[in-house]
Amino acid sequence: MDDNIWSRDEVDSPCVKVCVIHEGSGICIGCHRTRPEIAGWSRMSGKDRQEVIAALPARAPLLRGVRKGRAGRGAVPRL
Repeated sequence: MDDNIWSRDEVDSPCVKVCVIHEGSGICIGCHRTRPEIAGWSRMSGKDRQEVIAALPARAPLLRGVRKGRAGRGAVPRL
């Protein structure tokens, strides 16, 4: 019996289950994909998925400083 019956030859999703779209950049702060890329992932070809994956590292700098909690939202810090 083949133990790999459920294995598929597909590019894995870069999703890390931190699904929040940054308003300024329009990309997810978890996986760095755009909304259209996330929505269309299941319909993309392997080549298209690889192209998206290759583009993700260059998007990380767009989110530097995004996760700052209260200070990042412009709130006045409490003393």
